[in-house]
Amino acid sequence: MSALPVIAAVDGSDDSMRALEWALDTARRRAALLRVVHVREFAAWMPAAVPVAAAPTADDPVLSQVRELLAGRADLPETEYVAVDGATGATLPELGSAAQLLVLGSRGRGGFASLLLGSNGLAAARDAACPVVVVPRPDRQVDDAPPAAPGPRVVVGLNVDAPDDATLAFAFAEAALRSARLQLVAAYTWPIQIWGTPGEILPPVVEQGAVESETRTLAEGFLAPHRERHPDVAAEAYVPPGDAAGHLVAASEDAELVVVGRHRRRLLKPAHLLGSVTHAVLLHAACPIAVVPPAPAEE
Repeated sequence: MSALPVIAAVDGSDDSMRALEWALDTARRRAALLRVVHVREFAAWMPAAVPVAAAPTADDPVLSQVRELLAGRADLPETEYVAVDGATGATLPELGSAAQLLVLGSRGRGGFASLLLGSNGLAAARDAACPVVVVPRPDRQVDDAPPAAPGPRVVVGLNVDAPDDATLAFAFAEAALRSARLQLVAAYTWPIQIWGTPGEILPPVVEQGAVESETRTLAEGFLAPHRERHPDVAAEAYVPPGDAAGHLVAASEDAELVVVGRHRRRLLKPAHLLGSVTHAVLLHAACPIAVVPPAPAEE
């Protein structure tokens, strides 16, 4: 059994119950402890810096509901139930420091009916130290899905100009756990617009075929070491022109999981940043989305 748990954040909403089911299946696949956590926001005025302490669970109605839901299941992994008091947006990311995976629904009990992603899910995906999986509602629809062979499939986004090894490693590991193919989406910008005089767009100095070929060569190079570590995972590179977010959302149709990275902290941008592509995928992908924090920067 893995030393770190898979954490499922619940609040009694239908969204959190769907996330619980996903976390339960994942904990079983990983042979990990499943920790079901309810953050009780009793004191909304409490500053985010106030330490969060574990609270008794016997009188927590949300955890009691989960216990009843899971009672009698023969395939349960080892499970524990924890209630904590604190500000949810600050507490959920903090929980990730002691987890291998944090799983939550796309929105909780708060917010308005058409909200695509709640603020707590956004905060966890942006700030948690571990990968965060957001399970969307089942009614999300996507358009222009690319052709895909039947069978389980994990999708991962790759920016060949700023690749992150942690994102690829997580995607390969998940594909191996699920006996799934891995579809890598490495989109490139096209058409390339070069401005001359005001109002004048110059033709590109390179051909589209050359840009596509170079992007594919780079993508295959980044895939190579992970293919060696996971020879059982069939990985294919999909190199389309245009918007990376749109291609990832389209590829999420019928996928098991979409894996995207988070921006690395920079000298002039010290805060955690999701990035526009990751943000768009969180809002619109039709399958669960894993947001992976970047690998530690080399000295």
